[in-house]
Amino acid sequence: MALQRHPFTRRALVAALIAASGAAATGLATADDAYPNRPITMMVPAAPGGTTDISARMLADPLGKALGQSVVVDNKAGGNGAIAAIAVKRAEPNGYTLLMQYSGYHVITPHVSQQKPQWSAQDFRPVANVLSAPQVIVVREDVPAKTLAELVAYAKANPGKLTYASSGNGSLQHVTGAMLEQQAGLQLTHVPYKGTGPALQDLLGGQVDMTFGTPPPFMQHIQSGKLRALAVTGKTRLPSLPNVPTTAEAGMPKLDATSWFALFAPAKTPQAVVDRLTGEIARITASPAFQQKAAEQGAAADYMDPKKLGDYSKAELARWGEVVKASKIQGD
Repeated sequence: MALQRHPFTRRALVAALIAASGAAATGLATADDAYPNRPITMMVPAAPGGTTDISARMLADPLGKALGQSVVVDNKAGGNGAIAAIAVKRAEPNGYTLLMQYSGYHVITPHVSQQKPQWSAQDFRPVANVLSAPQVIVVREDVPAKTLAELVAYAKANPGKLTYASSGNGSLQHVTGAMLEQQAGLQLTHVPYKGTGPALQDLLGGQVDMTFGTPPPFMQHIQSGKLRALAVTGKTRLPSLPNVPTTAEAGMPKLDATSWFALFAPAKTPQAVVDRLTGEIARITASPAFQQKAAEQGAAADYMDPKKLGDYSKAELARWGEVVKASKIQGD
């Protein structure tokens, strides 16, 4: 005898499929809500020892604790930030590979690169700004200049003799040096490195005479007397260096250069992931412990949400483009 088909079999099957797909969707949502469920890599486009590296390490531990997963700092120096930037650009946009970016690479390098850039700001999604810091002009203890005016006078009397280190061609240190040359009518010799860490080592070792950079890597050496701080390129004096004048106070008001250090993710990273990250970073940077540690390093906790960071970085890209054009700087 042939089996009779139940009239509701097809309807029941469709209902079961709908229920199953709903359950699967619910499972996916739960998985997304569980971010992160494995370690996160925070790439740094510079060698250890510089402010970009310090920013990443200051954030990694408290962020890892807040997220319940370890945040691993991975230094990938080289190419004026390109090696790390390209690696993050090509990473899966799932929140597990992030970029602690240095403003000099983000808004200056694009203007000075002589090669076709392999990445642009559009390849990344802003997450949060973490720290901001002015540049400090430092010289070796044996350089015969105790003020910015004395440095200018010495450089004018010895054209090309003074060497200054930077973290690379087209870096903010390079641009700051070029601005000083242009505004004071000097001739300095630029020596580029692959990051502030290696530049600092050679400065302390006597291979170069001076540098410009954010204060964190230099603080202990300024306090020990191995380096001498001549001026700060911000609008106000630093609480951690109260006796060091601003460049405006030292007679050069147009020598104004501040760096910022911000976290970015690959461009297509989901909104929910960005929201989770930026929310935790907002709480971390607002904490007294983080703010005190930043101040001790000569920097400032300076949180910006994704929209504010995106707008600010665009404005900075345009501003530094004009500076680079006026300074006639060329990179690699």
